[in-house]
Amino acid sequence: MLVKTNWDNIMNKLYIFSPGFGLRNISPFCLKMEMALTYLTIDFELIELNDPRKAPKAKLPYMELNGETLSDSEIMFEQLNAITDGKLYNGLTAEQKAIGTAFSRLAEDHLYWLLVASRWLEDDWFPHVDAAFFAPMPIPLRWIIPSIARKQVRKTLQLHGLGAHSREEMKAFARRDLQAISDAIGSKPFLLGNEISAFDFTVGSMLSGILDNKPDTWLSPIAREIDHLVDYTERVQQTIGVYGRIDP
Repeated sequence: MLVKTNWDNIMNKLYIFSPGFGLRNISPFCLKMEMALTYLTIDFELIELNDPRKAPKAKLPYMELNGETLSDSEIMFEQLNAITDGKLYNGLTAEQKAIGTAFSRLAEDHLYWLLVASRWLEDDWFPHVDAAFFAPMPIPLRWIIPSIARKQVRKTLQLHGLGAHSREEMKAFARRDLQAISDAIGSKPFLLGNEISAFDFTVGSMLSGILDNKPDTWLSPIAREIDHLVDYTERVQQTIGVYGRIDP
């Protein structure tokens, strides 16, 4: 996919996961980067990479921007803001940036891992993970790697702390996270006010990954029950013209 804008003559490349779970961008971190680049009208090409171990930090997304390789979406955001003379965070006060940063941390360092748990730890949902991530692998790796990867994710969640909790306890964590986001939005169209900001890309992408999963995980109906979240997520995607789901 090529997004045509009018930046410079160097073709920038954003490396993302292949589609899955009814999503074009299987990772909220990939989706938020696509939103940011589109918002900034920077030319870029989307390149699917099935094996994140081939990425510089063994995770996706990563990108080649003006000939420089960047990993981690937060680092990419900071670089994008620098090379566009502050356009990514244009007009935000110090207080708004503080609030946006706090909700980005909530979304990416807590809510995200609840999304991972809802996909990877549930026996009735893991076959969708298996098909999305491991189907292209040759035999016998196709038989071996999914189990190894699932054990690694389970271990990571244990180290994070969330993996020690029951599903019902994780649901309660999720409700509090999602309610906090809803309360922060309130009657505003976006997280920080009337105008969309880079922090909406982070929060909106995470919510898209939760709401637009096909089929639902246990996290999806919880998000739909919370006021504002469905409308807010749709508004963010519609405003930028970039959607997480395959059929917008």
